[in-house]
Formats: sequence, C-alpha cells, structure tokens
Amino acid sequence: MEGVDEDDHAGLQGEPMQLIRGHGAITENHRGCVATIGNFDGVHLGHQDILSQVRERARKEDVPTCVIVFEPLPREFFARVSGADTPPPARIQTFRDKLEALNRAGVDQVLCLSFNEALRSLTADEFIRQVLVDGLAIHHLVVGDDFRFGCDRKGNFESLQDAGEQYGFTVDHTRTVIRDGDRVSSTRIRQLLSDGDFAMAEKLLGSLFTISGRVNHGQKLGRRLGMPTANLRIGRCHCPVQGVYAVRVHGLDKPYGAVANIGSRPTVNGQIERLEAHLLDFSGDLYGRRIRVEFIEKIRDEQKFSHLDELKAAIENDVSRARAILAE
Repeated sequence: MEGVDEDDHAGLQGEPMQLIRGHGAITENHRGCVATIGNFDGVHLGHQDILSQVRERARKEDVPTCVIVFEPLPREFFARVSGADTPPPARIQTFRDKLEALNRAGVDQVLCLSFNEALRSLTADEFIRQVLVDGLAIHHLVVGDDFRFGCDRKGNFESLQDAGEQYGFTVDHTRTVIRDGDRVSSTRIRQLLSDGDFAMAEKLLGSLFTISGRVNHGQKLGRRLGMPTANLRIGRCHCPVQGVYAVRVHGLDKPYGAVANIGSRPTVNGQIERLEAHLLDFSGDLYGRRIRVEFIEKIRDEQKFSHLDELKAAIENDVSRARAILAE
C-alpha cells in the first residue's frame, strides 16, 4: 500500500483490531459497522472522544467499530503532487503508532485507504457509494460538522445525512473537546511539541509524547565518539520535535534514561531525518529491537559544529543535563 511500510503492520496481526489494507480488501466480515473518518494524528483527547461516540453507538447496534484513515495523509499527497516549497505539517505519530493507539482505544477495525490519484478523483457521491455503502455497508457514521470530501468538494455533513436517508445509514456530528479554553486539535499539539511544552501536550494527548521504531544501523559515529546510539528511522514524515532531548526508552528489560537527538545531523552533513538515542548506563546489542522513546524535556536545538571534538563535548554536556533532568 502506498505510503505504508510493511514494518508498520508487523506484530499487529495477532491483536484484536483488524487492519483492512485498502478498499479491495473489505470482506463480508467487515461489513455492517459504525464508522468515523479522519486523519487521527496523535489519537488525542478529541479523537478519543470521537471513538467513545463510535463505541457507544456500536454497542447499541451490536456491530463492530471502524476507523477510516488515509495513507499518505491528504495534505501530504497534495503537497507532493503540487511540488509545494512548504512541506505539509509534521506528523505527531507514525502510522504504526497510530494503529497501536487506535487498538488501545478499543477499535475493532481500521480501513486504510491509499490516498492516490484514483481516490482523490472520486466525487463525494462516488466515495459514499463505493466505500461507505457498497464497501463497508455502514449503519452509522460519526464525523465533524465541518467535514469536507470529494474531488468536487460537495461532500459535507448535510450531504452525508441526505445519503444516509437514501442508503439507510444515520450520521452524527462529533463533540468538541475543550482544554484550557481552546479546542483540542492536532494543530495545537504540534505547536506545543515544537515549543517543547511536553506537559501541556501530555494533557491534550492523554499520555506522554513518544516515538517508537525498530533500531537499525547508522553511521556508528556515536560509537566512534564513545557514546553509541540507538538509531530509529523517522520514516517519510516530518517530525514535530527537532533538537536534543532528555528521554526515557522503553521496550527493554527496564526503562532507561537517555539523551536523544532528532534532526538531520548537520555536523556530518546528514540529509535524512532520524532519531538517535544514547542510553545512559546501558550496554548491549539493540539492533532489530523495537523501542519506544518517551520525551521529557528539551535540552537544546540541533547545532552544526566545526569539529567532532566540539560535537563530543556538546554531547557530554547533554548527557549531564539529561541525567539532572531525569533525576528530578
């Protein structure tokens, strides 16, 4: 599927939630459900309230819950095809992390549609008929009252209600979740993460901000500097945090404090965005292991140093700062 790595699915097959990889993979077992549609980036408190609405209705009708998502995200697709100089907004979560969050939220099935030229060319009526009616045979749909879809941009809450009367499903609008006077949204959380306000981001996410992934081989520069790092690929998406952070790493024999850098590593002319975490007081082989990096506090912005000795000195200072922060 376009925009989705195989590793995004690995380890999820045995979980209760089913991943439907495209419209053509819908089977009779997936039909007849209560559904919602959206990006669900972050699966924050606002999203969790939507999922609660979906679960409540599904229980009443004794049918499965279904979340319809897109890969790549529509804004990422349009930025790519337009050749826009400005990149699309950063993602709060990788696709795999989103799946795991939806699974924890009790979703029964996720329909992931490839957002490509064929999908973007569907009219609103075609999308309703092909995906919602002929595909999933939905009983009920929960969407925002400002939801828009279809190449003709004619798809909205009212047209979905009209289609529901025609095809036999009902539609309800999402509730707005307010925290500290503002609506909980992915846009608001991205800004908080970019600003390093992890405490407020945690309130809106319902949990600490984390990035997970499989440790892979890097340039081994950290090892040469005497500070080996676990390297995680960020993926195709831009990350909302950039710089050096005090973090905790989970997924090993116990949680480990660490100092992590996210960025392109300008000192060594890096081009690909990645996460590198130096685990404190750890020794062992991490290659191939899946770990989860939990962000605690920002230490500094990423910098370009003239010499590796300067970089090493900065990392040693970062380690000291991380130890102090994690000890608090």
